[in-house]
Amino acid sequence: MERMNCGMRCHDLCAKADIDTVLDTVKENGIHQIQLAFGKSIAGFDFAPGHYSPGMAHMIAEKLKERDIHVAVLGCYINPIHPDKEVRQASIAKFIEHLKYAKIIGADLVGTETGRYSRDFSVVPETYTEESYQIFLDTMGQIVRAAEKLGATVGVEAVHDHTLCTPDKMRRFLDDIDSPNVEAILDPVNLISAENYKEQDAVIARALELYGDRVSMLHIKDFRMENGEPEFEHVGDGLFHYQPILSWLKKEKPYVTMLLENSNKERYHSDVAFLKKIYDEM
Repeated sequence: MERMNCGMRCHDLCAKADIDTVLDTVKENGIHQIQLAFGKSIAGFDFAPGHYSPGMAHMIAEKLKERDIHVAVLGCYINPIHPDKEVRQASIAKFIEHLKYAKIIGADLVGTETGRYSRDFSVVPETYTEESYQIFLDTMGQIVRAAEKLGATVGVEAVHDHTLCTPDKMRRFLDDIDSPNVEAILDPVNLISAENYKEQDAVIARALELYGDRVSMLHIKDFRMENGEPEFEHVGDGLFHYQPILSWLKKEKPYVTMLLENSNKERYHSDVAFLKKIYDEM
């Protein structure tokens, strides 16, 4: 893709398997940029806190290099506002170990969404309170301090039913955390809700206005409305308006990596071709 970097999530491409099988599948499908979530993709290793070692990270780095594969996002999707403080502290330890892995394997950032104030990750009104935001800020503060010491980058993704549920809350967080080691992952569809889907262009424009300068990664998918709620869909098969985000990308950040979600090895290249056609016509 001219001046565009596309990739996809490993666990969308193939089932969980040993590391060589997973990375060989990535290479065979002509993909060079990936989002890698260890627990979802790689079998045969214990990636829980306390099992990290530089040797393991260097082994993974070498296997990536052999296949010309780059980890754009090392996924560590925790619940930063879990109601149980002990669970949160365990999640912080897990994230910090991922930051160590990222440094050695050359991942651009370690990414997370921003959580819900529930034990089972269900949608609850408490998620959107000031108390939950302050818990989130405390959790991320501990993570970001470690990232600063390690020289690693934390990627944070706003979602319409998580703690950072609007572009304005994301901007507030970036100001409050005040660290160059934090960047934004923008998934436009994740900002779309049952209440705002008819104004999706305005929602995305607001996100780009408030924190487009901090966006270092894009997640791209589509959505449809089902029983009054947005449901994820394959790229190009739903209601999402791609022109505004691709126009911004071409003008402002043409080298930002776009990771396709809700794709698969059968669809990936046609999905990329669909996006390229829109991009070329901008």
